[in-house]
Amino acid sequence: MKKNRVLSTIVTAILCTSLTACGGSAGSNSKNADNSGSTGNNSLSVSIWDNNQLPGLKSIMNDFTETTGISVEIQVVPWDQYWTLLEAGAQGGTLPDVFWMHSTYSQRFMRNDMLLDLTDRITQSDIIDSDNYYPDILGLYQYNDKTYAIPKDYDTIALWYNKTMFDKAGISYPDDTWTWDTFAEAAAKLTDKDNNQYGFASPASYNQDGYYNMIYDMGGYILNEDKSASGWDAPETIAAMNWWYDNLVTVCMPTQQMMGENTTDVLFSSGRSAMTLQGSWMVKAFAENEYIAANADVAVLPMGNDGTRKTIYNGLGWAAAAESPNAENAWKLLEYLGSEEVQRKQAETGITMSAYMGTSDNWVNCAPNFNLQAYLDMTEDMVIRPYTANTKIWEDYSQQVMVRAYTAEITMEEACKEIAHFMNEKISEE
Repeated sequence: MKKNRVLSTIVTAILCTSLTACGGSAGSNSKNADNSGSTGNNSLSVSIWDNNQLPGLKSIMNDFTETTGISVEIQVVPWDQYWTLLEAGAQGGTLPDVFWMHSTYSQRFMRNDMLLDLTDRITQSDIIDSDNYYPDILGLYQYNDKTYAIPKDYDTIALWYNKTMFDKAGISYPDDTWTWDTFAEAAAKLTDKDNNQYGFASPASYNQDGYYNMIYDMGGYILNEDKSASGWDAPETIAAMNWWYDNLVTVCMPTQQMMGENTTDVLFSSGRSAMTLQGSWMVKAFAENEYIAANADVAVLPMGNDGTRKTIYNGLGWAAAAESPNAENAWKLLEYLGSEEVQRKQAETGITMSAYMGTSDNWVNCAPNFNLQAYLDMTEDMVIRPYTANTKIWEDYSQQVMVRAYTAEITMEEACKEIAHFMNEKISEE
């Protein structure tokens, strides 16, 4: 009964899903979305949500099939349907054999025995060594000293800017000397609200690829180290968010309504926003956009006044269904996907940076017209994306409250304290 109650909670939370960082649903589609279950003993069903990664992953899966004789069918399910589909599949016994897992949901899925326990298989593997992966990414998919997914990738956040707009305004391009104050000053100069031009766009829902980075640079935090209490009501966090509101939201950003009607990517790719913060998962989509390719480039994030330059990072995991009838073949695929060779290929072909340490240096060459080294430079001071078992619930709530702050319905201090109170309640229930 406990499991059913928790699963019901998952459904409720999932149905409220919005686009989320680290893969989001950019470029995704619903091809074969209604065919999520296992495909047979010598074939595997695989589910992902990012259509941008599909061509590269197909190539990798084809290599796997040639090596093993096991066929792989990949389905791309939009982010806003993906988790509902997985939960329904878990209850009905029709989960895909292999699928992506995200830190927002991993704790719930692991605690409810929905994922195949890989611990013993990893221990016995000659290919997989847990020490080869970024520890924080591996930790996203561990519970009670057991491992439930093979790390797939990791992502950092960087600053994208419109060179043409900077040149027209006579402003020097962002570089590693920029502070958040420098950033705000440039954004203000690049803003002409009468002509629908804005220095920066970042809606209230953008946390990993938005204000989280600035909060940590300014000494605040979202979650304490042992995940027992919220940091939203810490004085440093409140001060940081007051700065964000006073210097960015009210000065150089479009309205919440405008950002709701036009994503930040649309605003940036149409020359209406001069700067945006974006994760490395969007590089392929940006590289294929003619306007961005001709007018934009990438720089490291601004730093705090104390010289810190933090990035919130995250990473996906490859997981398998706990009750898959193809568990052994599913493990063969997971083992293959986690190998150094395949993780290196993933990076070199531009799919994403890889979770296997030391394999992503050549990722910067996948879009040579952009300074992708900025993303790798951000690895010098990374903070794992805050998560608990109830991440989805308290993140959704915090975003709703932040909308009220962005629109001046409540003060930013009131918003921060309200989020902290709710978040602490949800943590206490875990």
